[in-house]
Amino acid sequence: MAYPFKLRVLFLYFFWVGLAAAANEKEIKIAYFSQELAPPQSLSNLDPFIKDKGFPGAQLGIADNNTTGRFTGQVYIIDKIAVPIQGDSYQLFKDKVLNKYAFVIADLPASQLEKISELAKPDQMLIFDANTSDDALRTKCLPQVLFILPSRAMRADALAQYMMKKRWSKWFLVVGPAKEDALFAAAIKRSAKRFGIKITAEKKWEHTFDARKTEQSDIPTFTQSGDYDVLVVADEQGAFGEYLDYRTWSPRPVIGTQGLIATAWHKTHEQWGAIQMQNRFKDKIGRWMEESDYGAYMAVRAIGEAATRTHSVNLADIKAYMMSEDFALQGYKGKPLSFRVWDGQMRQPILLAAPRSLVAVAPVEGFLHPKTELDTLGFDQPESLCK
Repeated sequence: MAYPFKLRVLFLYFFWVGLAAAANEKEIKIAYFSQELAPPQSLSNLDPFIKDKGFPGAQLGIADNNTTGRFTGQVYIIDKIAVPIQGDSYQLFKDKVLNKYAFVIADLPASQLEKISELAKPDQMLIFDANTSDDALRTKCLPQVLFILPSRAMRADALAQYMMKKRWSKWFLVVGPAKEDALFAAAIKRSAKRFGIKITAEKKWEHTFDARKTEQSDIPTFTQSGDYDVLVVADEQGAFGEYLDYRTWSPRPVIGTQGLIATAWHKTHEQWGAIQMQNRFKDKIGRWMEESDYGAYMAVRAIGEAATRTHSVNLADIKAYMMSEDFALQGYKGKPLSFRVWDGQMRQPILLAAPRSLVAVAPVEGFLHPKTELDTLGFDQPESLCK
């Protein structure tokens, strides 16, 4: 079958455009730097330990970036560099990453991330923190680090806004023994003060009894603590929080690290195109997308969006655009995502989710801000020491 002349010309045009794009392809190399972790002690056998959490999200982001890169002459490559259990992340970063990559996605505990960030010069490397929610790290004013996941302060504010909407303003706070639990509790107290919420009681969870005994007798006794609207739990390790629901002395909802949680991503989220993202990830990886997968995905997509808009693979161009008011990233949460210039935190809506349903999305309607309602979550510019 002979094609019409105009159609043949069109085919030839796109053929030569494709060859030209391939000849001018520019690489953007990204390092995914992570710490291998031993399986934690689990409260339940229902939730299996996911060893590769995070990196599959980065891989999906690379695939999406390269789809656009076919038309812009840009190729995205990601290399995974994993620190062995009990390995030296600082030394491995110096040996394998420093001076070899301009863009790094870090999946590390806060203490390790802060240490390696000291090696990175702002004009030579940009690190994307895709793992932590540490507020203290965000007050270090690190120009070489951008923070993808919501901070503890942002999560606490999201919960507080919804509680204020429900007029549940009296809280009973239960704090676990871990250092991270104390940090989340501090964020909860900050939010309570910020929104005029009263913490009527605070107790530290120190029970070490057999779980079967604890859930039947100790929890009702432990939660006898006067009048309160909600029980707020700070248990980031998942050591006891799941046992509190439906076992308190008074019939009260549970929020915090268990019960109703504040998170960047959740398997129940289906709005604003999220269902397509959920299905693509599950078809490719074989499990639900976790929050750390979403963090790594958004880090890669932020690089891709800035590179596409600037038509550049240069770190200075990409970083300048990311930190400008023109940068807007689709995050499947109803509003465009961007970075706060003062502390490098990604501003974003936060999902308020129960185990099997999405309850609300913060910022909650009615909480206003002169620039963007997203800055009602976490440390706003006047509250930050970073400029």
